[in-house]
Amino acid sequence: MKKITFLFVLSFLLHNLSFAQNTKRDQFVSALMKKMTIDEKIGQLNLLTGEATTGSAVSSDVELKLKAGKVGGIFSLSTPEKIRKAQELALQSRLKIPAIFGMDVIHGYRTMFPIPLGMSATWDMDLIEKSAKMAAQEATADGISWTFSPMVDISRDPRWGRASEGSGEDVFLGSKIAAAMVKGYQGKDLAEKNTMMACVKHFALYGAAEGGRDYNTTDMSRVRMYNEYLPPYKAALDAGAGSIMASFNEIDGIPATANKWLLTDLLRKEWGFKGFVVTDYTGNNEMIDHGMGDIQTVTAKALHAGSDMDMVGEGFLNTLKKSLVEKKVTQAEIDRAVRLVLNAKYELGLFEDPFRYCDENRAKTEIYNSQTRAFSREVASKSFVLLKNKNNILPLKTSQKIAVVGPLINNKENMAGTWSVSEVRTNSITLMEGLRNTLGEKTEILQARGANIYTDPTMDANAAVFGKTTDRDNRSDEEMLFEAVRIAKNADVIVAALGESAEMSGESSSRSQIDIPENQRNLLKALVKTGKPVVLVLFTGRPLVLTWENENVDAILNVWFAGSEAGNAIADALYGKTIPSGKLSMSFPRNEGQIPVYYNHKNTGRPHSGKPGYEKFRSNYLDVANEPLFPFGYGLSYTTFEYGDIKLDKTSMTEGQQIKVSVDVKNTGNYDGEEVVQLYIRDKVGSNTRPVKELKDFKKVLIKKGETKTIDFSISINDLKYYTNELQYIAEKGEFEVMIGGDSDKVKKAGFDLK
Repeated sequence: MKKITFLFVLSFLLHNLSFAQNTKRDQFVSALMKKMTIDEKIGQLNLLTGEATTGSAVSSDVELKLKAGKVGGIFSLSTPEKIRKAQELALQSRLKIPAIFGMDVIHGYRTMFPIPLGMSATWDMDLIEKSAKMAAQEATADGISWTFSPMVDISRDPRWGRASEGSGEDVFLGSKIAAAMVKGYQGKDLAEKNTMMACVKHFALYGAAEGGRDYNTTDMSRVRMYNEYLPPYKAALDAGAGSIMASFNEIDGIPATANKWLLTDLLRKEWGFKGFVVTDYTGNNEMIDHGMGDIQTVTAKALHAGSDMDMVGEGFLNTLKKSLVEKKVTQAEIDRAVRLVLNAKYELGLFEDPFRYCDENRAKTEIYNSQTRAFSREVASKSFVLLKNKNNILPLKTSQKIAVVGPLINNKENMAGTWSVSEVRTNSITLMEGLRNTLGEKTEILQARGANIYTDPTMDANAAVFGKTTDRDNRSDEEMLFEAVRIAKNADVIVAALGESAEMSGESSSRSQIDIPENQRNLLKALVKTGKPVVLVLFTGRPLVLTWENENVDAILNVWFAGSEAGNAIADALYGKTIPSGKLSMSFPRNEGQIPVYYNHKNTGRPHSGKPGYEKFRSNYLDVANEPLFPFGYGLSYTTFEYGDIKLDKTSMTEGQQIKVSVDVKNTGNYDGEEVVQLYIRDKVGSNTRPVKELKDFKKVLIKKGETKTIDFSISINDLKYYTNELQYIAEKGEFEVMIGGDSDKVKKAGFDLK
């Protein structure tokens, strides 16, 4: 009773403290707005950049606009010296309103961590939150207080390049990661010097672009939105995210940037979001090509819908005053947007101290140090997914002579992956460097390039944007392949580092064919023909088609793009200093024709039986199985785990009850290892059709060799709820199935009823 009373009093005090702080903020902002002219108000809605990053437009006359109060924020500017100079210009404006400074801090700042798709493969929320916290520590030490992250778009189409920037196909896992990232960036107080404001993107449904082609149309039902795509955005906002970015795609025929249902009815009224909405890069202007009108028309529509800040396009700056005079927008709409932007600056403490993020001493000690590098190495090793390990070829032995082959064995520019805009590329540790650090100078390492990323120079150039050279070799494919085979024949084992370059995935990097480029596969085939064991170290920012590779090579270690310490972490994994524990957050298809392929699909009225082979008059293909090559949740270890039968404390529950679920997991191999124990639920009968299974919980546990651990879960009414066609969030009485296993395919089953 005393504990309950204490918690109630604490909650009451915190609520009143928050209310008092908000009242103080609102009073300050209201007083400031009374002093502002219409030009100064519109200026606060203008977000500029000094260089092109994700579009062709570049802001001009930034210094003059800062002095004139025509800039609310700047992004892609860093270091305390540069930001201090820019802030000083902003403070020369009449009302001395500070600017906000943002950056695409996506998976680390100077110290890079694995790409987000790789981070999601850790299934470790503490680790993910810590990575965001460390990124915020570094970025704020360099003057930045706002990040355009996390990207929480659900994607089930690996052709879409930006799958690399998200957390995969599952709404439950994606929601957990979204919340963890926001908590890591923002901490408990945005005004602290080592926290930064998160910007959740891309609102909404961007990951469901038709054909996997970036910026393309998205079209889906509301019930699918609510059940399968919207929850990660909501989870990020519930975690306190201060801003959100509108997506490029249209929804119900209206671009998100001007979609009032999305930005006002859903976001503000239904979800209660109190932060501000920023457009994506020239998002307002791009509505012209959508066919929504001229620049004045589309910017008025954006403001009316609920967009508050205009990124780079300057449509707000150049047309809103005219639209106000012509009564195409209202003063109240402008004031709403201005207030939300000023609120954010207040929360960040910029009015109290415009230079709070300009501490040069912090920049000298808190960026890219031994602590951040050690963590980068740790998290990289936990992101790797072991896809195959025939005859336990891995881990390698230091006594083996190895041949290291491939275009990515010694390329610093491509270790961190896409969206590593702040990295110092020369800092990255390559695979060859990592192997040398592990093996020392006494162990002989044979090496050869073997192939370029692509044979075609044009395709190779497309894979090397943003200065991330592929170090193209001008020799012929045949000459490089001959050299690689020659040295491989003298080795005990071959390590082939193949796959994508960093910018073959990411924004505007959609691929219609997602296999390893043909010339690299030809190299791999030649290496296999030597008869030597072949370990494929796979660099990729998306699921790839690996059907041939899976059938023919001995081991496949998917290392994504692992960040600053990539080479050291890969070497650690290859030689058993760390044990792979990553699990896929996105299914790997057998071929492109299966796409979209994902684990939580629905049955048809004529489902395939699940038995091997084609079945006439059933929902299947003539030429390939329905199931992916590697399913969601899949990932091997150097050890093995055995699952016992599921135990339930009861076989029925009512709304106010819970069912306790447990399973024994035994480590039956020769190494201590971590396993992600996954719990899925199926609603067997519903008023709406339901997926064949849905992830509802998971636990990552360390189990020592020979040890058995009992893993406990609880199932409550909330785990059984879904949105009906009427968008009612309910759980329906009836039969349910609970499944537990090491991936979404191999599971043990038990049943229970909701009474």
